Amino acid sequence: MSSHLIDRFEKIQELIIKLSEEAAKGKTVVVEGKKDAKALSELGINGSILTLKTGGKSFLEVTQQIEALGVCEVILLLDYDRRGKEGTKRLQQDLEHVKVKTNVRWWNELHGLVGREVQCIESLPSFLQTLKTKTLTPQ
Repeated sequence: MSSHLIDRFEKIQELIIKLSEEAAKGKTVVVEGKKDAKALSELGINGSILTLKTGGKSFLEVTQQIEALGVCEVILLLDYDRRGKEGTKRLQQDLEHVKVKTNVRWWNELHGLVGREVQCIESLPSFLQTLKTKTLTPQ
């Protein structure tokens, strides 16, 4: 059993717990779609989760929706593929233009831990389950 895998699993779990606490405090988490929102729910992250791609919303509409909510900060947690990275940058710029602080720290930290193995938020629960199985299985 690799201590590296155990350490990685524990760090991801710790990050998810902290993100869950932030969401419980009322921070809005923005994800791409319904499957991403469902994945966060499976991981125990509940609260205000806003989906970017549902209903054919444009970036402008999402920005306006967030601005209308009156929140001062949102957590961006889009996918790690090219479109997700571009969407994160675009939404970050759009929101900061209307004076809404964007938090991409969680996105960056999680990406640093999952690397290329996870490209989309919706696959996080199964990735964690696989990692958990590997850490519990004697080698």
